[in-house]
Amino acid sequence: MKGFRLGALICGLACLAAPACATPPVMRTSDANAQAAAKAARMQWFAAAKFGIFIHWGIYAVDGITESWSFFDGYISYADYMKQAKGFTASHYDPQAWADLIKASGAKYAVLTSKHHDGMALWDTKQGLNVVKDTPAHRDLVAPFVKALRKDGLKVGLYFSLIDWSSPLYPAFTHDQTRYQIKNDPSRWQRFVTYYQDQVHDLTRRFRPDLYWFDGGWEHTAEEWHAEVLHDWIRAHNPDAIINGRLPGFGDYGTPEQGVPITRPPDKYWELCLTMNNSWGWQPNDHHFKTPYEIIRILSDTLDMGGNLLLDIGPRADGTIPKTEADTLRQVGRWVTKNQEAIYGSRAGIPHDYYLGDSTLSKDHKTLYLFVDGKPGGAVLLKGLSNRVLVARVVGNGTMLSPRRLGATLGGAPALLAIDVPDYAIDPDVTVIALELDGPIKLFDPEKKSGS
Repeated sequence: MKGFRLGALICGLACLAAPACATPPVMRTSDANAQAAAKAARMQWFAAAKFGIFIHWGIYAVDGITESWSFFDGYISYADYMKQAKGFTASHYDPQAWADLIKASGAKYAVLTSKHHDGMALWDTKQGLNVVKDTPAHRDLVAPFVKALRKDGLKVGLYFSLIDWSSPLYPAFTHDQTRYQIKNDPSRWQRFVTYYQDQVHDLTRRFRPDLYWFDGGWEHTAEEWHAEVLHDWIRAHNPDAIINGRLPGFGDYGTPEQGVPITRPPDKYWELCLTMNNSWGWQPNDHHFKTPYEIIRILSDTLDMGGNLLLDIGPRADGTIPKTEADTLRQVGRWVTKNQEAIYGSRAGIPHDYYLGDSTLSKDHKTLYLFVDGKPGGAVLLKGLSNRVLVARVVGNGTMLSPRRLGATLGGAPALLAIDVPDYAIDPDVTVIALELDGPIKLFDPEKKSGS
């Protein structure tokens, strides 16, 4: 921002001494429209997917400690942290079983940590640390997972940390130790930029991911990261790929973390990343697991605001997925599969002023889905619906319902709609009601005294 102000000042001074001052190039409307159309096209699958699985896997699973941060924050020495590499075997790693489980969960994509902040890559990088040469695993763990996902028809996401606290080329080492300042050694920093971007180039050429999930951008500016150069390179070599919002200055969608937003985020596209317990990687002492019901409720809250949920799992060092996590994925998958028409391809629901619960809309806005939490104490109530309901049913079991209007129309506002759901049709977690309407949804607007 300071650079922009300085540039404007220089240009302004020059204008005082010259008859004309060149203005910076402005993007033509046609170019902006083309870029918007290209983004809309590449975001289609992501916007429709709604549910993905995050996988944090690395040497930190050997002792079951916090990934990278445990040494950075001084809870353990760097030397002791890196000793875990000797125990990382991936001896029971079954990438096809992973992919099959992810598919059974109802997720449409998965994101694997190809390299976390500790710099230990899960594929055979030409530079830096990797599990092929530096651990007993002695093999590329990314390639077979990518192959398995694609076999199951799932989209491939790869997490990549811009940070590399193990690299001697990177300024930061721990929270209280810094190797150098960029301003004092810019050539060293440039070597790091080349190093990390070469790794991204390698991931692109080998795996051509559908989604790049960058992290760590907070430590430097977009200019220092040369983020625009990387963004443009990815667009040139993998134009259909999606980039998350953690490449500073660039990105296709927002990434709130660990908590459902209170109100809908400003980004058109967004994704909540969430741990299943309180940890990203496997930690045997963390038993604070969310129940399948709680995860389903979080998913429904996210759907209501038009977002995606990226739910995390943490495999052990041998590649096995803890039973609690696997069981939870299958139970969530039961609900997602049953109610898929209200999930995949859905749009954000109606304001809670009209329905005291979560909801979604079909793409054409002609079907309203109401999410009913638990067992209602009476009829499900909906205010302000101006449409006529053609069909009302419970999603996933075909039970037909008979909505009724309570009272009379008053001041142009439609009467309250009451929907009785029989006990036998109630889902053990969240029941979804579909209301097929006589046209795109119209809700009464008290300000306009009409449907909108």
